[in-house]
Amino acid sequence: QVRLVESGGGLVQTGGSLRLSCDASLDSYYYAMGWFRQAPGRERAPVAAISWSGASQTYADSVKGRFTISRDNANDTIYLQMNDLKPDDTAVYYCAAKHRGAMSEIMTGSIDYWGQGTQVTVSS
Repeated sequence: QVRLVESGGGLVQTGGSLRLSCDASLDSYYYAMGWFRQAPGRERAPVAAISWSGASQTYADSVKGRFTISRDNANDTIYLQMNDLKPDDTAVYYCAAKHRGAMSEIMTGSIDYWGQGTQVTVSS
């Protein structure tokens, strides 16, 4: 059974940093992975995606230059380093996986598995 478990969320001030982790109980090498977020009253939206190997990444325009997605396939874990956080980054952040998928599929919401989410709150 595939499980994705996020951690690392919390409360941070504007300009601060957080690193989210997603522990994946799957053979993550065969999965494109990504992060989504959902703010109150808004739809879930893609944040970043990473290829099977980790060699390629893509980001939503709103986080480019501030967020970095990475993966450790040996430990079936992906990360989202978030710097220069802003109040608009406040949301529940979800890990996502697409079996033998492309980053473009992640970013368009074609997802096979979701995590349960972790709350990130950025105070002004």
